[in-house]
Amino acid sequence: MQIPAEIDFQGLDASPSIESSVSEHIAELERRYGRVTACRVVIKGPGDRHRTGGLYEVNIHLVLPEGREVSVTRTPSQDERHAQLIFAIDDAFKRARRQLQDHVRKLQGQIKQHEAVASGTVVRIDKSGTFGVLETGDGREVYFHRNNVWDDAFDRIAPGTRVTFSEEMGQKGPQASTVRILGKHGLRV
Repeated sequence: MQIPAEIDFQGLDASPSIESSVSEHIAELERRYGRVTACRVVIKGPGDRHRTGGLYEVNIHLVLPEGREVSVTRTPSQDERHAQLIFAIDDAFKRARRQLQDHVRKLQGQIKQHEAVASGTVVRIDKSGTFGVLETGDGREVYFHRNNVWDDAFDRIAPGTRVTFSEEMGQKGPQASTVRILGKHGLRV
């Protein structure tokens, strides 16, 4: 670590054994996930607050290379196990490990990036009532079948209805799946 770890005790006395435990957790994070350039751990003693009285709170802020950061600040307020300091510390570092795992996977391209949801406007509904055509933002027309409309909402769709959809290649060209109505009777935007 480029900067020595900072351990801040608030509302309780500093303890060499707790400092040692926190240092071991930090060293384990560095061994498993690479270089941590700075680390600040804040340990707050039990408070008199109505909802979280008697529970310890542990916040961790890690600074990684290239300006990346990981913070663990949320302490479960209803978890009575946080009345034990060692459990609260172990739980906070467990959450930090999970965040670092996700961060490493993302950097390695292992986390699937979701594509943006496309939107369009319905331009035609077939007289048979089994399919329709929508126009995308770039002016292309895309077919959709009533079975691809979510929440059995096909009968509420008319020309001019705004929808979101996923586009895929069908037998006769592009087609929309997962069609959802936007606005008052569909998705909120």
